[in-house]
Amino acid sequence: MSNLPIADHALISDCHSAALVTRNGSIDWLCWPRFDSRSVFARILDDDGGHWAISPVGPAESNRSYVDRTMVLETTFTSGSGTATLVDALAVGANERGHELGAGSPNALIRRVTGVSGEIEMEMSFAPRGEYGLLSPLLSRTPDGLSVRAGADLFTLISAVDLDPGEPQAHVRFTVKEGDVLWFCLHYASTSEGPPSAWTRDQTIERFHQTITAWQTWSDLHQSYDGPWRDLVHHSGRVLQALTFHPTGAIVAAPTTSLPEEIGGERNWDYRYAWVRDASLTLQALWVAACPDEAQDFFAYMVRAAAAQLEGGAELQIMFGIGGEHDLSERVLPHLSGWRDSAPVRIGNGAWNQRQLDVYGELLDAASRLAEPLGHFDDDTQRFLVNVAEAAASRWKESDQGIWEIRGDPQPFLYSKLMCWVAMDRAIELADRLGAAHRVENWSKIRDEISSAILERGWSDKAQAFGQAFGSDELDASSLMIPIVGFLPGNDSRVVATIAAIAERLTDDRGLVFRYKSHDGLGGEEGTFLLCTFWLAQAQALAGQVRAARETFERAAAFVTDVGLLAEEVDPSSGELLGNFPQAFSHIGLVNAAWAISQAELAEAARA
Repeated sequence: MSNLPIADHALISDCHSAALVTRNGSIDWLCWPRFDSRSVFARILDDDGGHWAISPVGPAESNRSYVDRTMVLETTFTSGSGTATLVDALAVGANERGHELGAGSPNALIRRVTGVSGEIEMEMSFAPRGEYGLLSPLLSRTPDGLSVRAGADLFTLISAVDLDPGEPQAHVRFTVKEGDVLWFCLHYASTSEGPPSAWTRDQTIERFHQTITAWQTWSDLHQSYDGPWRDLVHHSGRVLQALTFHPTGAIVAAPTTSLPEEIGGERNWDYRYAWVRDASLTLQALWVAACPDEAQDFFAYMVRAAAAQLEGGAELQIMFGIGGEHDLSERVLPHLSGWRDSAPVRIGNGAWNQRQLDVYGELLDAASRLAEPLGHFDDDTQRFLVNVAEAAASRWKESDQGIWEIRGDPQPFLYSKLMCWVAMDRAIELADRLGAAHRVENWSKIRDEISSAILERGWSDKAQAFGQAFGSDELDASSLMIPIVGFLPGNDSRVVATIAAIAERLTDDRGLVFRYKSHDGLGGEEGTFLLCTFWLAQAQALAGQVRAARETFERAAAFVTDVGLLAEEVDPSSGELLGNFPQAFSHIGLVNAAWAISQAELAEAARA
């Protein structure tokens, strides 16, 4: 049902697309064959949006976890008569290992039901709906299950139990006894490819185990962090990998659209695209939580997607389709009621053509952080990164919509200026690798100009903190990035005062941080932002406030779901998770804050 809590959903992924599974065994969101494709199942946005449920009949408890070191989900159902497990996996390519995870996708969703003890009556409801719920498909019986035709999409369902292809869905009840193992597999293909080929039972079992092995070898190869909250950090690394579109190296901000920032409000956006900012910060988090080998793919993607823009003198677009598409024009789907009637449901994102000057700094910051594993920059990447630096140098004085994508008048946002400073600072650091040593003198001059402007115009005597924009007395959580990017040391008196002001005046009763409280051109309110709360913890750690940092971290981490996932925001009243889910930004914040606290504790121990 579309009114289930967002936190009741778990993620599975093949690094091409993703599905959300409810705790009662229903696939309520799946887009095929890409993260940003039209949905096959969208019940999370409307009761008639489509689903595939395998659930107990009658009351049952459910407990879930991921198979060790994977993004394969196991749900255990316990009723008065017995216990059964349901395991869900989006299959990856055959025999993939380590860095190859996600290289191929067979577009297959595997589900396994196993009888553990006693017996338990189950039911399966299969109701695909093409094109975001617009199409009720044609279901036809086959010897092994069903064939499905829905507009431009074709499906083959292989089922261990007989299904009656009724209208508008197929439904069946069956009993699972101890020792029973039932396999189900849904295969997808477009009409241009013809009907999808279906695996035999043995092939399905083989690909299921290969998928588990692929995730485990990726985790074993990549994940070496051994500091505080190790399990949370490692799992966040897998979540970030699960949000990566392997064919291009793009990284989506979240796998969903229009899960609201306010129940019943209009702040409902499509996050299934690659923001330059989010992806750059994801790569830096993977430097801690996993391994940055995927950075090569991302920078190659960015060069393909954006190099021509900068060469032609245009601004760097802030986001792209995961295949490198530029036009992400936004439209509303009026036939979907939205999660808990939070309409409109949008696809596309109108922020794609906004000016956001911070992206130059985030991109160059990622290049600097990952310079060693990236190795030699090829000529195209060198030229692209030099053009990124030059764009920041020429545009830093301009106003923009800022990191929070304000849909009002442009402003001289402090964070945008700060990240232009970062662009200059990191470009200077990378100059030799970019073949740009002759530009260092000018870049240094501009870096100093930006620094002076931030210190003179960004500080608010009234707020006793750095403000949201030049000349503003409003607080903004993005000011916490000042010590994080190294503009000022964490123990600078102005940084300490800003940390104190945000902790005191920009938090809710739980101590979670709002992005800002100023008017942003939209109606309604929003929740507290988990990324910003992790930023506060990270800034406190850099300020030497290690105990406070730990407490702040724990407040945010308390909202990790039973399967280790975080949404974008928390409702200040109810404490319920809000926003698109799971959200890369929140997991990035968790990883970086844990790392900062671990380093602060090591430094504290060394001084003792």
